[in-house]
Amino acid sequence: MKQIVRTHCGRMDHGGCTLDVEVEDGRVVRVTPDPNGALSQGHICPKARALPELLNHPRRLRRPLRRVGPRGSGQWETISWEEALAFAARGLNRVKAEHGARSVVFCQGAPKGLEHFILIRLANTFGSPNVVGPQNVCHMPREMAGVAVCGFFPVPDYDQPAGAVLVWGSNLTSTNEEGIINTRLLNRLKADPAPVIVVDPRRTELARRADLWLPLLPGTDLALAMGFLQVIFSEELYDRDFVNEYTHGFDELAASAREMPPEKAAEITGLPAADLVRAARIYGRARPGLIQWGNGIEQNVYNYDTARALISLMAVCGNLDAPGGNRAPSPPPVLSLRDFVRADLQPDRAKNMLSASHGPVPGFVVVPPEYVKQAIRTGQPYPVRAAYIQVSNPVLAWSDSNDTYEALKSLDFIVTTETFMSPTAALADLVLPAATQLEFNDLGHYGVNHGFVLARPKAVDPPAECRPNARIINDLARALGLGDLWWDDYEDMLGELLAPAGLSYADLAERGMLHSPVRYYKYREKGFRTPTGKVELALSRAERMGLDPAPRWAGPVFPPDPDYPLLLTGHKSRHFFCSDHRYIEGQVAREPDPAVELHPDTAAGASVANGDAVFVETRRGRIRVKARVTDCIRPGVLSVVHGWWKPDLGPENPASWQDTALNVLTSSQPLNRALGTPNLRAVPARVSRADPA
Repeated sequence: MKQIVRTHCGRMDHGGCTLDVEVEDGRVVRVTPDPNGALSQGHICPKARALPELLNHPRRLRRPLRRVGPRGSGQWETISWEEALAFAARGLNRVKAEHGARSVVFCQGAPKGLEHFILIRLANTFGSPNVVGPQNVCHMPREMAGVAVCGFFPVPDYDQPAGAVLVWGSNLTSTNEEGIINTRLLNRLKADPAPVIVVDPRRTELARRADLWLPLLPGTDLALAMGFLQVIFSEELYDRDFVNEYTHGFDELAASAREMPPEKAAEITGLPAADLVRAARIYGRARPGLIQWGNGIEQNVYNYDTARALISLMAVCGNLDAPGGNRAPSPPPVLSLRDFVRADLQPDRAKNMLSASHGPVPGFVVVPPEYVKQAIRTGQPYPVRAAYIQVSNPVLAWSDSNDTYEALKSLDFIVTTETFMSPTAALADLVLPAATQLEFNDLGHYGVNHGFVLARPKAVDPPAECRPNARIINDLARALGLGDLWWDDYEDMLGELLAPAGLSYADLAERGMLHSPVRYYKYREKGFRTPTGKVELALSRAERMGLDPAPRWAGPVFPPDPDYPLLLTGHKSRHFFCSDHRYIEGQVAREPDPAVELHPDTAAGASVANGDAVFVETRRGRIRVKARVTDCIRPGVLSVVHGWWKPDLGPENPASWQDTALNVLTSSQPLNRALGTPNLRAVPARVSRADPA
């Protein structure tokens, strides 16, 4: 018997696409888009279409596995869930007894659903202040800058027409952000055409459609943003009334911008000065102008200041919380995040986190992975000896993959939950088989202030011994002796979350989405949620935070290196989500080889032809990939697909990733103070032909 279950995607990216899931005899057989999807509007990506292959894959993990050989040897025994939970609890409590609760870190990859916040609750109830994730290079630089500058995370408003659209470091045709689906942008432009400017070293599909493409050198976004501001200030294109009434620190920002005239910005970014001026004028004259910003600006040490500069650009042009600009969504009526994660149990968390001594910006409560590795190696500021890891593959996701591998390998105890064996899971003492998308009831976009939450009702049951991460954590908490802080049935949490709205989970599943009313210009009533009550173009607490009051370009992170004359960056594939889904044969067939993109001029200089096997090298490492020669990238730049590894070589075998993973080439130093971010873009590199395999 066939049936159609309507739900929302949540594992193939950050989610938001509405799915019609065809189920037959308890198996997902087909996934198609819902033409009436609120966010996706009839679109799904290749990854979502591949869900039946993922869910029914013969290599899925289906039983708890306990290590019986040396760490990383790939030797396992299957055990029952009762044994597995008892083993996990003994191991974590042993480390807690010997080194303290904070010596256990709780690691999550890109947050995809409630399990991230349930993990935070587990850490808080266990007594550890250390929840670890990649947020220092993904989303949080923009969010934390937003909180500091204007009191909120500015979200592109596609509900109203814009006078111009500036797409900066965002490749929506291959990867989406939190509910920002490509079709929303394209449909808005179709209904209300407006000039489009794309800032990206690669000529993405959006760049090919744009009125102006600015292929800047990787890592120079801050210089370009300051150049934009200088043009807007010098030509008086800013909104004088807004600036006078609602901003703090205009003179300081203007002084910083004067250091970046168009000619200097052009020299730093590698762009024609005329194009920079033209782009700044288009945005500055648009009322409103919209900035679609993305992860591309966040993976270098200037990420926090770049985000500050772009928010300042939105502000001085009067586009903050304006229709068609970048708005401040109100939260939907759900349980507060603080209450859900039991933040009250860790009142001194900010003082006790691994990152505390490094002076991160206030409110940044996720520990950067680089500080975890430092603590594992040195025992400073205190030892880290155990890790609980879910929805993450740190060996490939964290900077300097070889360093990450050795650090994790030296831990006393590791528990991972996984759908398929990965290089990180292969290092664990215990691997627990996790249910995945479409196999459990979930809530999407909770904890991300975009003004809505989505129902993700399950379509099928998971395999018999695969469990949702939420259930695993709830059961583990009880095994740890924390049962009075958890639920008898883990799904009871869904009702608690929705209780303020007066909805059951079944009610929300029927509706699909719960969102707050859309209101604009809220600052006219209460000002901005900053210490001054205004947009802080220069931070009023800058001295206390150890930061410059206004964003300022201080030069390239790495000096020119004649032995490594090119600049390395990375990009994401539309067929995979970082290192995930590499087992899905249909996806691999669409993109069978790891590749580096390089311009024909760059290729000619290295005597490289399209399709050649090449070495890409930095001072940190070397990988062997295939050359993809294309004029869709600027000369002098190399771009490698992130997250590539080869499961067929064996997840326990470092050779499965050491020749292909982008982060083999990156370093965990230097880090910025604000967020502990390493420089993953603009890394000096070189390319050369490799002998055929």
